[in-house]
Amino acid sequence: MSRFHVEGKVVEGVDLLRRRPPAWRLDVWPFAVLYAAWLFFIVPALELGDSAIVLGKTRFMPKKVNPKVKDIHLADACKVTPAKFSGSKEIVILHFQRQLAGSSTSDTEEIHFNFRKQRFIFSKEKETFCKLPYPTKETFGYYLKNTGHGSEAKVVAAAEKWGRNVFEYPQPTFQKLMKEHCMEPFFVFQSTMAKSRLKTLTDLRRVRVDSQTLMVHRGGKWVKLTGTELLPGDVVSIGRSSGPNGEEKSVPADMLILAGSAIVNEAILTGESTPQWKVTANSWESGLFILFLVFFAIIAAGYVLKKVDICCFDKTGTLTSDDMEFRGVVGLTDGINLESDVTKMPTRTVEVLAGCHALVFVDNKLVGDPLEKAALKGIDWKYTSDEKAMPKKSDGHAVQIVQRHHFASHLKRMAVVVRVQEAFFAFVKGAPEVIQDRLVDVPSSYVDTYKRFTRQGSRVLALAFKPLPDMAVFNCPIRPDSGSVLSELRESSHDLVMITGDQALTACHVAGQVHIISKPTLILAPSKSSGGFEWISPDETELIPYSKKEVEGLSDSYDLCIGGDCFEMLQQTSAVLQVIPYVKVFARVAPDQKELIMTTFKTVGRMTLMCGDGTNDVGALKQAHVGVALLNAVPPPQSGGTSSSQSSKSETNKSGKPKKLKSTSEASNALTINDGNHGNTQNKSSSGSSSNRNLTPADKQREKLKKMIDEMNEEGDGRSAPLVKLGDASMASPFTAKHASVAPTLDIIRQGRSTLVTTLQMFKILGLNCLATAYVLSVMYLDGVKLGDVQATISGVFTAAFFLFISHARPLPTLSKERPHPNIFCAYVFLSLLGQFAIHLTFLITAVNEAVKHMPEECIEPDSEFHPNLVNTVSYMVNMMIQVATFAVNYMGHPFNQSVSENKPFLFALMASVGFFTIVTSDLFRDLNDWLKLVPLPEGVRTKLIVGAVVMFGGCYVWERLLRWMFPGKLPAWKKKQRQAVVVETTANKKQL
Repeated sequence: MSRFHVEGKVVEGVDLLRRRPPAWRLDVWPFAVLYAAWLFFIVPALELGDSAIVLGKTRFMPKKVNPKVKDIHLADACKVTPAKFSGSKEIVILHFQRQLAGSSTSDTEEIHFNFRKQRFIFSKEKETFCKLPYPTKETFGYYLKNTGHGSEAKVVAAAEKWGRNVFEYPQPTFQKLMKEHCMEPFFVFQSTMAKSRLKTLTDLRRVRVDSQTLMVHRGGKWVKLTGTELLPGDVVSIGRSSGPNGEEKSVPADMLILAGSAIVNEAILTGESTPQWKVTANSWESGLFILFLVFFAIIAAGYVLKKVDICCFDKTGTLTSDDMEFRGVVGLTDGINLESDVTKMPTRTVEVLAGCHALVFVDNKLVGDPLEKAALKGIDWKYTSDEKAMPKKSDGHAVQIVQRHHFASHLKRMAVVVRVQEAFFAFVKGAPEVIQDRLVDVPSSYVDTYKRFTRQGSRVLALAFKPLPDMAVFNCPIRPDSGSVLSELRESSHDLVMITGDQALTACHVAGQVHIISKPTLILAPSKSSGGFEWISPDETELIPYSKKEVEGLSDSYDLCIGGDCFEMLQQTSAVLQVIPYVKVFARVAPDQKELIMTTFKTVGRMTLMCGDGTNDVGALKQAHVGVALLNAVPPPQSGGTSSSQSSKSETNKSGKPKKLKSTSEASNALTINDGNHGNTQNKSSSGSSSNRNLTPADKQREKLKKMIDEMNEEGDGRSAPLVKLGDASMASPFTAKHASVAPTLDIIRQGRSTLVTTLQMFKILGLNCLATAYVLSVMYLDGVKLGDVQATISGVFTAAFFLFISHARPLPTLSKERPHPNIFCAYVFLSLLGQFAIHLTFLITAVNEAVKHMPEECIEPDSEFHPNLVNTVSYMVNMMIQVATFAVNYMGHPFNQSVSENKPFLFALMASVGFFTIVTSDLFRDLNDWLKLVPLPEGVRTKLIVGAVVMFGGCYVWERLLRWMFPGKLPAWKKKQRQAVVVETTANKKQL
């Protein structure tokens, strides 16, 4: 079999190849004949330099052709076909390797290839290639009995199989990046893009974790090894370590805790910045198997946003803030009234709020989930270092936490075992729909109660212990600028989508407040009366049976919402392409489902922008055409009544002059990648280290612990620019916002549109100028018409000035509903060039013919020296008038960039050029005309020239405006491509069946 199908996110298929012998390759033997002919015939007949030129002409090599083979043992290479949206095909070497002694595998030979830093091994049982397996899915008993690699042979075999524990960032040179970017169609801005990418890669290299020395159990004893020598299956002992200045160093790890406990920052796994408390895996009560990752996905790609038509946003931490406000408890009685007074709440309800959490108390600092902090603050209780919660004022009883069962995303709940006085209780909290199935007696108003508050956008948690189910209600405030930013995006012809892990009713309420949904809403949910699914309105007054064929029509009248529990059904029924493109709100979705949403949008032809704040958004950020990561920092203060777009206007520097918006590669002053004040950091570090010298060892240890908790909790004041760190979503995103605000999405789109129209107008202007100049320098050259050196210099100066000033046009602060043309080769550009060139050519020929009438009969040789005459003077003036008109007519101002009157440098350049040619044409300063080698114009020719120039400009202006009206920028016709994708998928499924 020559073709292997590999099911996975990276590789789709593998074809076996065998390289041809050198003598039979098309890039060898034909050229051997040519080289021989060059040596025997060309070298003797020509000089050495000319012979070398001929040799250079024969150096082009055709593409190598490798035949396919069916037997894997006859192959020595393979062509790897990546999964969709994962790059292009590559040919890699196929390796055949004998297993070393001590290997745990039964095969004597291993066949594998390496593709994009990953190894794929051939499995005889599955008859295909599989990813290199790691020992991560064994039972707890296996890990508890494991003692590491017991012999040197096993260490060597493991090292050969898995390689070194390192990840290097490649650092290309500026010349290599520049060569790559110069091949891009919009090459005008590629120098800046190459510098930006080089800076990004340099900054990312600084993020690497320093190698640390660890105690590793190998060969029956503990030995010291560096982190780069670790292998899967090692048993290690990890403790706190310090840097050269005494600062606390983080310990990144991908491990199972066999004994002991640790405070872990799981941001890189879950996307949440809150540190979690982890305990040993052999604790029978906890039953937790925790993995936290240190490998992060990086992408350093700067690109210009051009055609985005759909913007997707995470909710918590992106559109809403991370801060929580405890509103109260509901469900204490048969009614649905919210009780906010703690003194009126039952004692057990307050104790559940105080004791059911995962907060960690270290050195007078609470570390944990903001929601749990808000609950503790709302009931006015405190938590102590001995895992005890107690009221601050009243005489209530303390709640002693005996055992925690931490929150799990797949369970959607957590539980604790507590002791109050001499009694033990099990306290539970979690998603209301999950807790409902575990209650002995469900209150009659249970469902109505939690749905009422989730419809209001609140975050609702159900509280329970044996007989009493209660619910706590929290508010997740919307960021002040989210509504105005998304409103502007919607008004500028962008579709908006929310992707969140929150409950569907909560997500729909927030989506309505930030203008993502505006029509009546329907939520897809399992049917209560049948085994299928149905669309339900938030108030449950409207029920519509689900049918994948009716989703498109349904989306015309409703805004649709689906939950993560529906994705499995959509995939099993091959309805992903028919449903997801029409959904506005995705709720209760997992990270891999976010990635599926992005790939689906791309499959149907949508140009996607994804904005998120957590590492759980990494997959979606990588798959989106434009990814914007938000750092978890305090947003900049805004004055009342100012919109997000106004906040992006020009700032004022110390000299009082307005700052211009930055280039497209930087997007705006709100966007950065690892842009920190390193000088200030060094000063703080040095001052901190000097102050540490005067502290006792206990004080130093306390300061280190406090600093570690502060860094892990990431509660900065937002005054300084946050640095990109391990765990930030910006690692996978080309754009990073310094502050937790979605306003930078406007900056990116504004700058992208500005760059697109600027590039488009440059191509048009270059084309028209080249056509007119080509006619003057070619056709008219045969008639002896030439340009003097001074004339050509003046023409070049004006052209350079015009190009410089039109590129300085700044984007308008408000996005327009109109869209720029996304392509250079389109009917609008083609007709515009043809029409304007026809008008230019007519004006040029008419003016020259008029000048010829006043010329004496003489024959001018094309190769003779330049002599000024009337035809030369007229053709030069007409050519320069055409040049000025071309810049003025094709300048694209509103609704994307500043208009001609607002772009002052360009306006002054136009006025100067018009004034210059008016003076030259009217012959007011004869000395100036003599210096320019221009002869006097007859009165009739001068008048006709000025009138012709006005008519030419008017004709080009009307023609250009007519075409802009006839061919406006349009949204991509993605629905047609979506239907085609559905047909292709249906056909493929039928073939498989």
